[in-house]
Amino acid sequence: MDRLRIGLSACFFHPDGERKAAPSKTLLWIEQSTAHWLMSEGALPVMVPSFSGETFRGGVGVEDYARWLDGLVMHGGADVWPGSYGEQPLRPEWHGDRVRDEYEIALVRAFSAAGKPVFGICRGLQLINVAHGGTLYQDLRTQKPGALVHRDADAYDLNFHEVDILAGSRLAQLLPPGRHKINSVHHQGVKGLAPGFEVEAVSPVDGVIEAIRHTGGPWVAAVQWHPEFHRPELGVIDDTPLLRDFLQAARAARTA
Repeated sequence: MDRLRIGLSACFFHPDGERKAAPSKTLLWIEQSTAHWLMSEGALPVMVPSFSGETFRGGVGVEDYARWLDGLVMHGGADVWPGSYGEQPLRPEWHGDRVRDEYEIALVRAFSAAGKPVFGICRGLQLINVAHGGTLYQDLRTQKPGALVHRDADAYDLNFHEVDILAGSRLAQLLPPGRHKINSVHHQGVKGLAPGFEVEAVSPVDGVIEAIRHTGGPWVAAVQWHPEFHRPELGVIDDTPLLRDFLQAARAARTA
């Protein structure tokens, strides 16, 4: 089988000079669950390395990976740096990861320019929104009145709430329309939707945006929940159609 090659944006672990146990060099890693989610439909996940830093050398660039790979999945993880959407951090712990933002924004732009589909998960949705000119709530609990608990540190991926799939959206063609149970592992969220995007799902209690899609041009879509964590026995929605739709777009891009 000619398997699809799908890029995974890396998570960063930066050196910390004040902690003796911390690594002295930047570490790049991916979540096993996300790689296995892609592999469940026969795709080959490939971590895309960074293209900056004191150890970077050689002529390999982000465009080389965008040409070679068939699509890109944006990982969850650290907060987005508020400076990426024109704000200052309201608290030190919401400073985010500026280096990772710059790396992932370059990835989104390169893959879209190459005509390759991009799918975002959790932080991936937030980063995609920011990369296209949108803004974020730095903290839903303190900035959005009436917000649900979208992140419970103890429950983690076993923190659930309902989501409404909006009628008429592409997502409603892939998943049963109406209300469904999803997991929730985020404290930030979309405040101002990026131009050229539409909302495909919302939290019915507080209106938090849970899924977005680009309305024209390159194939870009994202969800705020973690489909790679969903286990059917917990009563959550089956996200397999989302993965298949993304991979179908990747296959189409390969043959275009």
